[in-house]
Formats: sequence, structure tokens, C-alpha cells
Amino acid sequence: MTQNQLDETKLGDVSTEALVDMVSDVMDVSNIVVGKDKELLRIRGKLFVESDEAYDRLSVAMGQIGLTPLFRIDKEDDLVIVIRSMPIEKIGNPWLNILLFVVTLVTVLYAGSMHSSESVEVLRGTEMTDGNITAWLMLRVLWTGWPFALSLLGILLAHEMGHYIAARKHGASVTLPYFIPFPSGFLGTMGAVIQMKGAIRNKRVLLDVALSGPLAGLAVAIPVVVIGLHLSEVTPLPVSGFQLEGNSIMYLAAKYLVFGELLPKPLDYGQVPAVIHWIVFFFTGNPGPGGGTDVFIHPVALAGWAGMLVTGLNLIPVGQLDGGHILYVLFGKSARSWRPLVIVLLVALGFVWSGWWIWAVLLYVFGQSHPEVLDEITELDDYRRSLAFVALILFFLLIVPVPLSVY
Repeated sequence: MTQNQLDETKLGDVSTEALVDMVSDVMDVSNIVVGKDKELLRIRGKLFVESDEAYDRLSVAMGQIGLTPLFRIDKEDDLVIVIRSMPIEKIGNPWLNILLFVVTLVTVLYAGSMHSSESVEVLRGTEMTDGNITAWLMLRVLWTGWPFALSLLGILLAHEMGHYIAARKHGASVTLPYFIPFPSGFLGTMGAVIQMKGAIRNKRVLLDVALSGPLAGLAVAIPVVVIGLHLSEVTPLPVSGFQLEGNSIMYLAAKYLVFGELLPKPLDYGQVPAVIHWIVFFFTGNPGPGGGTDVFIHPVALAGWAGMLVTGLNLIPVGQLDGGHILYVLFGKSARSWRPLVIVLLVALGFVWSGWWIWAVLLYVFGQSHPEVLDEITELDDYRRSLAFVALILFFLLIVPVPLSVY
């Protein structure tokens, strides 16, 4: 573009020359192209200011005139693309968040009462007129689920507030958590979600937001599991007619920490080496021939186990799950090449637990793309990069090939 063309071109109320002058404060400009469609201007060159500082300057300057800069890398050049700012959707009324939380509290209390032996004692110790259950009795039974409900909702709330606080710290617009009740479910809820209302600035911010949730949730889940296991007891396994929760490596370690042995413990390893037994158990959920011992877990321990499970599921490295965000900040657009491998592995795991087939379908449909950050030039610092790899290690420590088994 010639100087005369540059002087004459205007993007709305702003001249192209004025925008180039802004960019020239942080970049040695080598090429300017008026863009098409959503892209108003493409300015190529080399940044001579640290990319995060350069983006700070340009986003503030351009934001005042309704424009947004995008930082991209094109071969060996830095590229600034100027687009019109998208209006940020306003955060809705929090009454929906409150209503969903209250309903979820009731459904989780109900699930907790189903796992509590105290609910049976309440029913046994109460005389019912004509076999009818009064409203007061229902409330008493429901209340027996409070240890489970408090533990599980505390973990989920910590997870989502971790995301929320990290997003707000970086100035991102984000909703309060939406809890999802599930009345007939084993846990009484399908978790909770928050919704981002705008684009993420750079990979550092994305990692902070993505990782804060699992770390905050896990910081609550681990002590809840340990406390719950201390309230539990080791009992003989029935020959049949029982349900066995799946064991992640971290959950097995927690049981070993509390009870001093790996559980469930078979009566006899037989001719099978102990290492082979535990590998087979981990991937099949089958404790082996009838007999042996395991933990009869207290509802608090069950809530902690569920919190670990939810954290592991969120760290699956695909799409817009927390793990997908972490993989993206580490490998950029090439992270998409991991998606087929993850889906194939989930399909394979579906042969030992059919629920993975549902996950594979959902991630195939909804995990095909990952939104780009505004500034793709700014990379992770060494500290954040280390944390990202720690998160991937946590995924392998928390994943449960067979979450539930019925015998």
C-alpha cells in the first residue's frame, strides 16, 4: 500500500494511517493490507516490545475507538489483525443461578440420603399412619444426606469458583456457576458450569482460568476423601449383589494412606503376580474371584471420590474441557491432532465401561474446535508451562477406566 493510499483509506471514523501509527509504536512494520469481511487491516512486521506489553498498549488504544487487535504468527513474521470489537453479552440475572443451586441441593440431599444408613434408621424408628410418609418424615430422611451433599457441593463449588475467580482476576466477563440437578442420578447432579462472555486474551490467561478449577476442586476433594475414608471401614466383599466404585491411582493411594494396604484386597493372588492383578483390576474394575476385602465407604468418602472423578473427566485433553484448554496452550492448533486418538481410546475403554461411548460421541460432536485467543504470540512462561504438564500428569492419576461396577 502506498503512502497516498494509506492517507486516503479510512476504517469508519479512523484513518488507516492512525492505526498504523499505533502499531508502529510496538512493531517494525513491513507490510500493510486492507482486510476483507471481519478483518479491517492486516499489519505485518516484527514486534520490538514484549508481546504481552504490546498487546496491552494496542488493546487499550484501539478499544477506545471500538476496535480489537488480534496477534498472530505468520511464518517468521508477527501479524496484527484489526477487527471491530464484538459487544460483550451482559451477564444475566443471578436468580437462575440461585434457583438451580437450590434445586441441586435438594437432589443431592436426596442422593445422599440414599447412600446413608441413617435414613434407614429414621424410617425404622418412625411409626407411619396407614403406611403414609408425612412431609416431616420426608424432610428428616432428606436431612440424613447432608454430609454427602455438603462434601460434594463443596467440591463442585470450589471447582467452579476457581474458574470464576481466575477469570475475574484477568478482567474476563464470566457468569456465576450454573448447577445442574439430576434427580434420578447416583450423585444427584451432573456438575456445574460457568460461561465465559468474551474471548480470552492469551494462553497465559486461558491456562490460569482452565487450571484454577481442577486445582481448587482437588484441593477440597483430597481432604474430603481422606476424612471420609477415616469414617469408613474395611469389610469382606460379598460374593455377589454389590456395587464397586472405580479406583484411580490417586484414590488407590488415598486408601493405602488411610488403611496401609491396597484395596480391594483379594483373598489370594493365586498364580497371578500381584502387579498383573492390579493392572487387570485397574482397567476392568474386576477385583477377581469372590471374597477378599474392600472399604465400605462412608457417604463423605463417596462424595470425595466423585469429586476426584469429576476432576479427572474435566482434564480429558479434548475440545473445551479444562484438559482441552491445557493441551491447546501447550501445543496450539496442533492440539487438534490429539482429538482422534483420545476418541479412539474412549471407544476402546467403552468395551469395559459403556459410559465411555457416550463421552466419545459427545466429544466427537462438540469437541471439534477450540476458540483462538486474542493474542497468540504471547507464549506460556516457564512456571505456567510446568503447571500445564503437571495438570496432564494429574489426568493420568485421576482417570478411572471403570467408574462403577455391579456384581
